Amino acid sequence: MTRTTLLSARAAAAQHQHHQPAPTPAPAPAPKPVPAPETMPPADHGAMGHGPASPGTPAIPAAPAQAVDHAAMGHGPASMNMAMMMGVGGTNYLTGSGTARLPYNEAPMRGAMFHAGEWMLMAHGYAWGVYDDQGGRRGDEMAFVTSMAMLMGDRDLGERFHVQLRAMGSLEPAMGARGYPNIFAVGEVANDRPLVDRQHPHDLFMELSARVDYRLGNDDSLFLYGGPVAEPALGPSAFVHRASARYLPLAPITHHWFDSSHITYGVVTAGYASPRWQLEASAFRGREPDERRWNIERPKLDSWSLRASWTPTPELAVQVSHGRLKSPEEFHPDEDEARTTASVHYATGPLTTTFAYSRKNRLPGPVLPAWLAEASWEIDARHAVFGRLEHVRADELFPDEEDPLHDRLFDVTKLEAGYAYRFPIAGPLGVALGGTVAGYLKPDALDAAYGKNPVSWTVFSKLVLGL
Repeated sequence: MTRTTLLSARAAAAQHQHHQPAPTPAPAPAPKPVPAPETMPPADHGAMGHGPASPGTPAIPAAPAQAVDHAAMGHGPASMNMAMMMGVGGTNYLTGSGTARLPYNEAPMRGAMFHAGEWMLMAHGYAWGVYDDQGGRRGDEMAFVTSMAMLMGDRDLGERFHVQLRAMGSLEPAMGARGYPNIFAVGEVANDRPLVDRQHPHDLFMELSARVDYRLGNDDSLFLYGGPVAEPALGPSAFVHRASARYLPLAPITHHWFDSSHITYGVVTAGYASPRWQLEASAFRGREPDERRWNIERPKLDSWSLRASWTPTPELAVQVSHGRLKSPEEFHPDEDEARTTASVHYATGPLTTTFAYSRKNRLPGPVLPAWLAEASWEIDARHAVFGRLEHVRADELFPDEEDPLHDRLFDVTKLEAGYAYRFPIAGPLGVALGGTVAGYLKPDALDAAYGKNPVSWTVFSKLVLGL
């Protein structure tokens, strides 16, 4: 039931009472002075059973509205412009992308919440207009829009079971198969060629999944998650869903080391969850999405992964995972991949950070490590600063077999920093305006291809449902 419906119901009840016969008035004592109304405090959604609110996170100021006590009515959140969390969390954690965990103190994904019968529905999305100028000889410039829309529904089925349905999509395939410029990024294909120095667009269907939790008692549970488009238990929460990357407009150049599997066609995950620990195993399709991004590809379960997550305090979430991916790259069909990752998320509320390491072992082929450090600081309700430092060892920068640098290993480091100014439009809808600048460390052997000191920059406007 939405806020508007609740207000209408109250008005109808008041009108019904107005038409009842008036009782005989009784003598009444002199009225006492009524104190001036105070500002309504934020709703305690943790106490209401809908997951933790975002402690310490600066909220975007919104126009005052008539307060409705949904908690007293049993209808859930009191504000449509509240922090939205992805799924059932605990006192120590929030649920990120797929079944990954994030710290409780990390600002959860924000959006609009409302009821439809027994279902709690949550909506989130953005349209991100970016002008991107990638430096150096292999750089390019482009104006483009990235986008994402998500709808999630939760409800209990009796005392023991909880079910969650997720649907997430993007219109990024409209930008073309080659995506946008991002020098030193590699992975996937476009126009039957490997993508190099470009970031591929997301697929139209980013997630179509379901999760069922069975409560064991004492805050422990067993769960089953999956769907035709979902995310296996491998790596940290995807960059699209990390608060530390909330204002970074470009994907990490380490994306295919940490979270390239966040759109996977065919996933089944089973696990055990407690407030401090989560142990899970996945079966999934190892091949990455192809360049035809408007369709749903055939699901398959030919790969596996294991992940252990530890959330000892509200500030900390740690994960270690390992997976064996069958033929992930279209242009290397005879190569499998063994991927091991570890990550630490630390959050105080306004400050969120991610530190991660990955080791890709091509089978057969070289071992390719990567690491990432990412942070975002929402200084107050308007201003945010953020940055990302990442390092990768890549062997796909020169896919042409005739090139003398073909299959050579190169270590590249990228440092990107930026600023965003945030302001509300109406209700949960807001805008972030900002920009970034990036520099690189690379071997001299790449100077001929990339220039000696390439510098890249962006400016952006991000329209968000739940800024």
